[in-house]
Formats: sequence, structure tokens, C-alpha cells
Amino acid sequence: MSHPINELMSTTMEKIRTMVDSNTIIGAPIQAEGVTLIPVSKLSFGFASGGSDFATKNQKPAAANSFGGGSGASAKLEPVAFLVVKGESVRLLSVAPPPATTVDRVIEMVPEVLDKVTGFIEKQQEKKEADKAGQ
Repeated sequence: MSHPINELMSTTMEKIRTMVDSNTIIGAPIQAEGVTLIPVSKLSFGFASGGSDFATKNQKPAAANSFGGGSGASAKLEPVAFLVVKGESVRLLSVAPPPATTVDRVIEMVPEVLDKVTGFIEKQQEKKEADKAGQ
């Protein structure tokens, strides 16, 4: 015989599953003027369940105990970033609050700086090749 707490927990977890799926974390793409935005979120949730078996005053010895119980769940969905897809370029645009320290700012800027340095080097190489071809 299954205990009532099993059914209580199963029902609560099933309700959580219906609310949360992969589309909750990585949202549906949004198309706008040649740019695709893909929302990325963070999901946190908690779950609790409990109960008690207790005998009643007039209970027969072979009868099952009475059961009282409850369960609950909480979910918090926070947007954290957007993937921005434009042509062959993919960038992560964070929606977090601004960095608190200089080190945080530097770490946040690394991808953008690398893109600019790479672009600069490529332009310099193209310029050198054009100069060599023109001689």
C-alpha cells in the first residue's frame, strides 16, 4: 500500500515539471531587423513536503492511521542575458547589474576587447598584403 505522502510529493513535483521546461531557461528566439535575440534565464526553485500519521481515539487496532500533510513549492525566474545573433556573429549581452569593481569591469570587457584587437590585426595584415601587392 502506498503512503499518502508519496502521492502528495509526486503531485507537487509533477506541477513543477509542467511549469519548468527547457524553453523556460532558453527562451524562444525573437527576430528583429536581421538580428535574433535569444533570452537566457536563471531558474531557482524550492520544494518542501511533510506529514504525520496519527491514531484517533476510536481507532480499531487493524485500521490504518489517519494522515495529515502538505507540500509547497516556490520558483523564481530571473532573466540573465540575451544571445544576440547577427549574421555570423554571436554575442552574449548580460542584463546583470553593472560590475562593482574595476576587475569585474575588465573581465566583462574581455570579449569585446578581443574582438576589437582581432579586427585591428586583420586590418593591419590586409594593409601589409595590399602594400606588398602594390610594390
